[in-house]
Amino acid sequence: MLLKPIVSSEKTGAFALLDSIVRHGVKHIFGYPGGAILPIYDELYAWEESSLIKHILVRHEQGAAHAADSYSRSTGEVGVCFATSGPGATNLVSGIATAHIDSVPILAVTGQVGRAFIGTDAFQEVDIFGITLPIVKHSYVVRDPRDMSRIVAESFFICKHGRPGPVLIDVPKDVGLEKFNYFSIDPGKVNIPGCRPVTTLKSRQILMAAKMIQQSSQPLLYIGGGAIISDSHQIIKELVDLYKIPVTTTLMGKGIFNEDSEYCLGMLGMHGTAYANFAVSECDLLIALGARFDDRVTGKLDEFACNAQVIHVDIDPAEVGKNRIPQVAIVGDVTEVVTAILNLLKTSFPPYPEQIVSWQERINRWREQYPLLVPKKSTSISPQEILVAANKLAQNAYFTTDVGQHQMWSAQFLKVKAKHWLSSAGLGTMGYGLPAAIGAQVAHPNDVVICISGDSSFQMNMQELGTIAQYQLPVKIIIINNRWQGMVRQWQQAFYGERYSHSRMIEGAPNFQKLAEAFGIKAFTINSRQSMQSSLEAAIEHHGPVLLDCQVTENENCYPMVAPGKSNSQMIGIAKPQRGTASNYINANI
Repeated sequence: MLLKPIVSSEKTGAFALLDSIVRHGVKHIFGYPGGAILPIYDELYAWEESSLIKHILVRHEQGAAHAADSYSRSTGEVGVCFATSGPGATNLVSGIATAHIDSVPILAVTGQVGRAFIGTDAFQEVDIFGITLPIVKHSYVVRDPRDMSRIVAESFFICKHGRPGPVLIDVPKDVGLEKFNYFSIDPGKVNIPGCRPVTTLKSRQILMAAKMIQQSSQPLLYIGGGAIISDSHQIIKELVDLYKIPVTTTLMGKGIFNEDSEYCLGMLGMHGTAYANFAVSECDLLIALGARFDDRVTGKLDEFACNAQVIHVDIDPAEVGKNRIPQVAIVGDVTEVVTAILNLLKTSFPPYPEQIVSWQERINRWREQYPLLVPKKSTSISPQEILVAANKLAQNAYFTTDVGQHQMWSAQFLKVKAKHWLSSAGLGTMGYGLPAAIGAQVAHPNDVVICISGDSSFQMNMQELGTIAQYQLPVKIIIINNRWQGMVRQWQQAFYGERYSHSRMIEGAPNFQKLAEAFGIKAFTINSRQSMQSSLEAAIEHHGPVLLDCQVTENENCYPMVAPGKSNSQMIGIAKPQRGTASNYINANI
């Protein structure tokens, strides 16, 4: 429903906020009310009654930020969350930081004490503007309700301009109540002097990149989250089809390229595939698209792709050359840059795919020698088995994860589409998965959404089962329950002399099945291979929410693994299975 422009009418600051948000196409808000933001929630009541917007009540403000984040990642639109002043606002901080480091456009609106009380240490006053300065693209304190419409319009523009990210609007309580002559502002009708346009592409750089691609005999595409944001999957597919260049992705770039393709090497880095890490160590040309050379990707930086020339494409000039100096640096949108390179390749640099045949054959030998293996043990279920089985049952699902071993196994074994992989990458925020699943399910009510969590991560935000129950969101929750903080235990085993300091989680752990049932959510406990398949099938087919407590092998480690300070070619845990034990493994590459 389109709203007619409001030329002049006496309205409140809260009305101006809601009207401006709705004009920007927002259909859902995730939030939790409180004293300072009550004027806005009181106004929201009328907007919901008119079916112009829907508010999703979370059980903790951190859940609101993560749900808005996931909503944005899966749709490409700005996610919106509300919280009140003081602890309500500070509870958003982890979610805002998560969105900031992963370049996710969310708008966080917080209540604030009245203007006259700011700076007096009033009840539930906190300087959320100052607290969040390092983790937002921009922030506002609305001092005059007449500025509200402009501020909202600027905020939406800033959220998505260039490299996306979060924006905060702090609204004093009396600003929400004050009446004034309101004029609406249409989306995009803003002039922000500080928002510089993205740099125009330079033909010389495009030409250099095209020549380097044509001349390379061992090229590799290294693709990050910037390509997902840019919706680059189709143009990247065209480039790969033309030049047969193998592809490896970061955790953020997962899904940008068909993961069943012979040219897809999966994820690289600390827990990347062996063949991706060998390829990046041996390539002669590394084409980085929307990636930032993160430490979990590069390992020992001065040995990362040390034999390669580098083409680095990113929309943020601050990222180009920050960690690795490229031979060709191109600042721009990934889709626009790859399109320009591809057009030049087609017209002036005909492909010679035969020159990289031996490169592809070499990669295939690595793939055969060091495949991803799914352990099959007689006495217990492996985490990898659960993930592979779930993926086969729901191939088009949206997957959210928490952080830890299960996240890395999910990145290794799940095969997903672009924007169907929703995970906290840069910040590594435990507790992200469950509220993220809420955001994805609200955005895609008719699709399957599966949350992969660990027993430790799940307990960070398990109160959001209440939100799932209230709205009967058909989220499928799979808890990889190994009764440990799995990744912490793995590091303590490998690097800290097996001193397991406070990583064991069995004492005080809830019965997850009974916990879910207490919220009215269907639940199963899986502790045998015989029940695994039937329980997964029942969960996927069930029309409502389901929780699966999968009690897996306790001491399973996530391999391959690059130890801190080592190069990507120096991986732990890539030895082939011993002779006579082949029946205990499944080759995940087949």
